[in-house]
Amino acid sequence: MGLEATVWRAAQELARRVDALSFGAPVTHVYNPLRYAAKAHREYVRRYAADKKRVLLLGMNPGPFGMAQTGVPFGEITLVRDWLGICTDVGKPEREHPKRPVEGFACARSEVSGARLWGAIAAHFDKPERFFAEAFVLNYCPLVFMEASGKNRTPDQLARVERDTLFGRCDAALARAVALLEPEWVIGVGRFAANRARAALSTGAVRVGEILHPSPASPAANRGWAAQASAQLRALGVCDAR
Repeated sequence: MGLEATVWRAAQELARRVDALSFGAPVTHVYNPLRYAAKAHREYVRRYAADKKRVLLLGMNPGPFGMAQTGVPFGEITLVRDWLGICTDVGKPEREHPKRPVEGFACARSEVSGARLWGAIAAHFDKPERFFAEAFVLNYCPLVFMEASGKNRTPDQLARVERDTLFGRCDAALARAVALLEPEWVIGVGRFAANRARAALSTGAVRVGEILHPSPASPAANRGWAAQASAQLRALGVCDAR
């Protein structure tokens, strides 16, 4: 069995483990794109997780117009389709929020965080194979949480007992991914992901760093996110200082 098949099996095991959880108010809808967008995620893993990695970029959880639509972490539709070369059928979650439909690659909305992250990567590497030769992108948590209004609710905002149980399963999955891909670095895209990586990997030899999250909700990210993230990676020693 190749590495990509093992990574895929680990993702499906995480999907099963988090599917067994339940979440109360104010959460009304939970999406698991590792399930209904499994075909796209499997293609992402098949193409780009066949080899060990030097760097693992770690996001928090899927965005409603990114991975929730495409099955790819930070998966802004046009970049997943046109740069990563992935465009598959995407199904539906078991309970779909009327204000947050899953339209797959037909979705007309853009995920700004994904556009910034994958856009910066695409601008630096002439083709995805060059980036994935040393790096991979995963989310810490595979679930999307929504309130009755359709508002996104992040994992850190869950009730404590729900959060602790979820984090235990996601910590174990992250440790498994690191054991498989053997990165030197895990870079949290945002403080939440960096802190979860530090907690989950505290006994390992992998180095954990942090870069600014590209969310448009961050005033700092709206002032040239790509240049700031690149400078942070250079300061950590993850990439060439030139």
